[in-house]
Order: sequence, then structure tokens, then C-alpha cells
Amino acid sequence: MDGCPRFSARLQGGCQSLRQRLHWIISLSLCLVVFQPLSAQNSSSVDSARRSSGGFESPDSLDKVFVEGESLERDGKWADALSLYQTALKKQPNDQSLIQRRSLARIHYDLGRRYGDTSFLNQIKRTAPAQAQNAYAEVLLKIQSYYVDIPDWDRLTRCGLMDLQIALHNTHFREAHLPNLSDSQLNEVLAGLAKTLDQTSVKQRTDSVMVANHTAEYLQEHLGLPVAATIYEFVSGAMAALDPYSSYMSESQYGETMSQIEGNFVGLGVELKTHNDRLEIVNVISGGPASQGGLRPGDNILAIDNVSVLETGSEKAADNLRGPAGSMVTLDIKRDEQPIQPLQLQRRKVEIPSVDESGLVDRANGVGYIRLTNFQKTTSRDFDAALWKLQREGMRSLIVDVRGNPGGLLTAAVEVADRFVYDGVIVSTKGRNPLEDFTHRAEQPGTWRVPLVVLVDEDSASASEIFAAAIRDHKRGVVVGYQSYGKGSVQGIFPLNIGGGGVRLTTAKFFSPKGNAISQVGVTPDIPVEVVSKPATSTFSSAADSDAALQVGISIARREAQTAFAGR
Repeated sequence: MDGCPRFSARLQGGCQSLRQRLHWIISLSLCLVVFQPLSAQNSSSVDSARRSSGGFESPDSLDKVFVEGESLERDGKWADALSLYQTALKKQPNDQSLIQRRSLARIHYDLGRRYGDTSFLNQIKRTAPAQAQNAYAEVLLKIQSYYVDIPDWDRLTRCGLMDLQIALHNTHFREAHLPNLSDSQLNEVLAGLAKTLDQTSVKQRTDSVMVANHTAEYLQEHLGLPVAATIYEFVSGAMAALDPYSSYMSESQYGETMSQIEGNFVGLGVELKTHNDRLEIVNVISGGPASQGGLRPGDNILAIDNVSVLETGSEKAADNLRGPAGSMVTLDIKRDEQPIQPLQLQRRKVEIPSVDESGLVDRANGVGYIRLTNFQKTTSRDFDAALWKLQREGMRSLIVDVRGNPGGLLTAAVEVADRFVYDGVIVSTKGRNPLEDFTHRAEQPGTWRVPLVVLVDEDSASASEIFAAAIRDHKRGVVVGYQSYGKGSVQGIFPLNIGGGGVRLTTAKFFSPKGNAISQVGVTPDIPVEVVSKPATSTFSSAADSDAALQVGISIARREAQTAFAGR
């Protein structure tokens, strides 16, 4: 679980007051913010991201991780820092220093996203104080009702205070709410707040609500800070305290998430990697405005509507690509060594395909290939269409490629696995709420008996791991590639009735058909293939010769097809 930094041994006794804790948090937060490098629907779903961040090479040792992390923090590259720590935690999942650095990087990253989101700023303006306070109470009630583990209300409150402290020293937060505030004024007010919370303890949910409400009212009275601005930092801090996959979503973020689950959104149809001064296009969705406008992977967006990405900030710039259907946006595009070119595109609804590519990768032996990029509501439909197309072309064996697939809907993963597993358990889930305990079983009608190979890598996560583990445990096919990501939890997406937006909560953990946990372990391939570097272009159509894992998969599928055909 993500952790706000622990108290020192001197403060770990159970009798310390919230005033002591607040003083400690204020001191630590000042250190973290001023000297940043020292800081380090309700639908069952697994995390799926359409935007990647980073651009660093993963360091080999923790010392290198911390050195690289300090550099990224110093430059304000919180998305890169977060990715760095998350990658390192795959190898050192219990390292408390890494967990703390990830937690703090996430607070900074989420803060930047919120205050680069126009819908969130408007939400604060229109939310009355009482509404905001009720929104925090609603969020905590959802945590109490649905979260996979018993909540630690003291810890959630502590992380909310930490989030608030960082926000109060953040340039964008101050510009939005307290443009004339000096640090000396702020410190004086925080010291007064600590006195008012003297002897306050947080043992239950209502105590946390009381602390948040009192803090919000005090800061409004003494600083003029809107109550909603304070409350939503408590909301965000509480969610960040749970685990890396639980989060608060503004109205626009909630809408974007639901659009991804539905398989469509309004935008340009690109996947991005954020950099300090540009947005790098890593994938272009076929048939979308970007594709029709001639954009391709490797292109860089330097400015949006004549405002540079460097000036706006990469996260806000990425959000600015979205807008109402039919609206126009002008991009400054840099391609290789060519001059910067302006390009005007019209935003519209874009359908996100689950099947990125399909075809016969070895026509002579009837080896079919399907690449799944995500698991969403349209996945089973898209997958079935690809299967029948390959069947008509003479498929005798099949490769399903889920490398780089970050997940999506649990039900979609079950449906795809059910196309191949004859009988038995596909995946089971278990949560604190009995309603989250469920065993998904295969249904025999419609089962394909074609020999199967599944390709996985370190970026195959959650729903992809459900699919791969089901195939492996039932010995229904051969899993080839690299150890998968190791995300073994299920998230529920819950809309908020008060204030708008929603929360993503980890509601259960999932287990393979043999009862093996996936979390922090992943799926071990039957045939491991060490990948030195991934092909930069489409794996199936133009880079198969340089793709070691695919070549191994083709060899196995070819052999299995020949064996199956000879046995008839």
C-alpha cells in the first residue's frame, strides 16, 4: 500500500495528539516543497491508461533510482518521477523509502493534473462549502463500504493534511486561490490551526470528516481559502493513501475514464508520452482525426493553439487536446529534422479499437495473430470478428499478443479467456465486502479449440494477466515472453453524487484458476524470452523479424498447428 511517511520513533506512541502530528507534517512538508529533491463504474475494472509518461531509462540500483528521482523532482517532472519509483518498486516492492518517494511524487503529480484541469477549477468555484464537506463524507463512506482493506482513518487524515500542505506551497494552487499570500503568513496560520486541533484524535470515519471540515473553515476564515479547495485536497490525499490504483477523478477525468471503458471518447485519437517541452505521439488510432491528418508515432506536438507545451505544462497541454465534438484545434508539429508545421484538426468522437492488428503471420502454416491493446466493452465483439476473419483465411493456430496491454474491464478479460478455456474457473475475486467475492467460470458453448500462444511482457497488466493466467493454469496454450506487471487487484469506478467527478477504488484482489495471487508477482511465462528492446513499429506487419518473442511464438504455433493437423 502507498504510505505517507511514518512518524519518527519519538512520535509513534498511540497517545500523540493531532496537533503534534500536524506540526510534524508541516515541518516535513516545508522541507519537501522548498527542497523538493530531498523528498523523495460501479463497474469492475482494472487500470488502463491511454497516456504514458516518462522517458527515462530504468536505473539498475536503488542509489541510481534516488539520484535520478532527485533530478526529476528538482525539474518538476513528477510524472517521470512517479513512473521511475513505480518501476523500481517492481523489483523492491517492500522498500519503504521507495514507497514514500512514490507517495510524495504522486501527490505532486495529481496536484498538477487537478490544477491543469479547467473543469476542476470550475468545480471548486461552483461548489458551496456545505456541498464540499458532504462530498468528503461521501468519499469516506464509499471507502468504508467498498475498499478491499479496513481503512486506517488516522492515516487517511494524515495523508490528507500532507496533500494540503504541499498544495499550499504549490505555485498553481496559490495562483488560483491565494495569489498574495506570503510564506510567513501561511506558517503563522498553520501554527494557529495546529493549536485548534490540539488533543484531537482520529479513530473513525466521522473524526476524519470533523478534522477536514474544521481545517477548511479555519483556512477560509484566516486566509480566505475556499472551503472546496481545502476539502478536495483531503479527498485526493485520502485516496492516494489507499494504494497506487485508487484515486479521485475530476468530472473531466471521470468522463474520460468512462469513455475509455465504453470504447470511445471525443478528441484526436492519439496516445501520448509527456515531456517537459513537448508531447510525443506514441500511437495513432486508426480512423481518428490525427490519423486522417497524417500524424504518426514519433511526431512531437510543440504547441497547441499557439501556446507552447513548455509554457502550459505537458499535463495541461495534453488535457487541452480534448474539447467539444466539432471544435477545432491547431497543433505545431515537429517531425524528425523537418521544419515545424502547423496542423489544424477537428475534435470528434473516436472509437478505440481493442484489436489493433490481426492476420496470418505465417500463411503457409496457418498461424493467425491478434494483438489486443486493451479490454473494454467492445473487446469481445472485436475479438470475435477477428477470429472469424482468420478462420476464413485458413487459421490453424493462433497467437494472441497482450504485450503492452495495461488492462481494462475484468468482464472483458473473462469473455476473451472463455473463448478458449473449455471448463472450470477463469478467475476468482475476493474483497472485504462479500459482494466482491465472485468466481468466474468458463462456459463451453462457442469455445475455440485452435492451438494457442499468448505473448506477454512487463507491461501486460491486470486484465491481460487474468487472460494469460487462465490460459497457463488450464494448460490451454503456451505463454511466451517476459514476466508480466503484477497488478492483481480490481477497481470499481464510483460516481460522486455530490460535487461531481468520481473515485476509483480497489475493491478486490483476483486470483488465477489455481488460486495463485497475481499482485506483485505477475504471470510467469512457460517460455521466457528476454527482450533487449521492443520494436518501434508495428510488431506483426513490419517488425516481426526483429521481434524475438513473436518469432518464438510463431515457431511454437507452427509446431502446434502441424501436430494438431497430423492428429486428425
